[in-house]
This record gives sequence, structure tokens and C-alpha cells, in this order.
Amino acid sequence: MTSFVAQRNGQAATAEELTPLAFAGYAHFTAMQVRGGQVRGLDLHLERLRSASVEMFGRALPDDRIRSYLRAAVEAGPADLSLTATVYSPAGEFTVAGPDIEPEVLVRTGPAASGPKGPLTLAVVEHERVLPAVKHVGEIAKTYLLRQAVDEGFDDAAFIDRRGRLSEASIWNLAFWDGTAVVWPVAEMLGGTMMGTVRRQLDRLGVPQREQEVTPADLPALAGAVVMNSWTPGIAVHRIGSVSLPDAPSFVELLHRAHQAEPLTSL
Repeated sequence: MTSFVAQRNGQAATAEELTPLAFAGYAHFTAMQVRGGQVRGLDLHLERLRSASVEMFGRALPDDRIRSYLRAAVEAGPADLSLTATVYSPAGEFTVAGPDIEPEVLVRTGPAASGPKGPLTLAVVEHERVLPAVKHVGEIAKTYLLRQAVDEGFDDAAFIDRRGRLSEASIWNLAFWDGTAVVWPVAEMLGGTMMGTVRRQLDRLGVPQREQEVTPADLPALAGAVVMNSWTPGIAVHRIGSVSLPDAPSFVELLHRAHQAEPLTSL
């Protein structure tokens, strides 16, 4: 049994089927960590795929069909793994698919992951993603800006918009701590599934949360910062641009506790 699976619509994908996709960039996806054959925040992943398909293709596949494709890939691998589900149109790029053409799903699995240990340093870069609310493929800027940040001695890049507001990082959501409440930045960005699960569990734990615009000038007044994505609910960030931030281990622990409170769901 291998931890690497590539399936198209629930069946092993052939090289002939994968070849056109290797040269295409109009698709969207979601990524998740599977533990014991189960997933946290499955409803958020399904909603992400559904809404993005409507936005990009004008139609979406039923949730139960998506779940069957995810389940087939999980059953073909070990109990713990990473999974990426990509939705695309068989009509390809640079064309508008007719109403009779359904999106298709490519599912890839690999070894389970938990992200870097941290703490991290983030360069501040002005960048606004196209269709920021959609997790789409072909985002050359993310990797390009990451490479530039590393060349400058940082671990990764955090983005500010044209108004100077911090939004997200390359493949991460940002979250801040003011010593009492979790602060979520306000800007156009992708709402991560990890962020969604953490936020609803923090509500259930009675932890104060608020949304506000956060600029680099606001950072010195904050008591901590993290990045989060499907790998992890929180990796400490101890510098953004030229501003140092406390490690805030209690903040990181709180986010991990909230994540653990989210129930696992079978596919």
C-alpha cells in the first residue's frame, strides 16, 4: 500500500489523462490532512470546492460525489496522509465549457505533514491575489515572492494590499494575539479551512475574537502572531518585516487546542 495516489474521478489516473493537466492552470483545489482515515472540517472543504466550482465553471458537482472520490483515494493509502483535491474542466483552458460539460476531480495523496517548526520570519510584500476568495492553481507570484523573501533572509512572505493592510502569507492565513483576544486581519483574502475550524472552536471555548484591519504599523502593539494552513493551526511568527513579535507560546497552544476540539469526520 503506497502513500502516493493519483486518481481521476475516483479511479487511478493514467499518464494520458494527466498529460494535458500538466500544462494547464485553470483549476481550483483544497488540501487537507487525513488522520486515521478521517478529516477535520470536512464541511468547509466541501463548501470551498462547491463555491469555487460555481465561481469558475458555473456549476458544481454534488457533495456526495466529491466525498466518494476523496474516500476512494483515502482507502487506497495509509491511515494518515496528506490529500489534495483539484477540480478542473475537461474543456481545458482558454475556452468556456458548455453547460453539458461537468467538472472533473483529480485527487492526489502523499505522506502526512505538519508544517515547519518555526518560529518564522516574514518579509512584507505588496501583493493582491486574483480571485482572492478562491483557492486556485497557477499562482506563480506566491512561489516567486517566497523565493525573493528567502533570498532576503526571511522564511516566507506576508502580503499587504494597496491600502497597506496585511492580508495573508504565501500559503498561509495570518492570526494575531493582543494578549486577550485572537485578532483576524480584515482584507481581501482566502478564508482557510483551518482558520474556519479554529474560529468556530474558539467560539465554543469562549475565547474572545475580533476582526480588524492590521497594518505593519499596528504590529508593535500586538502580543503574538502565527501562520496557519491545512498543515497546522499555528506556527509562531517572531518577525514581520522589521518588527519583532513575542513568541506567545500560550497563543500557539490555544490554537492547537481549538484545532484538536474539532471532531474528525469519516469520508
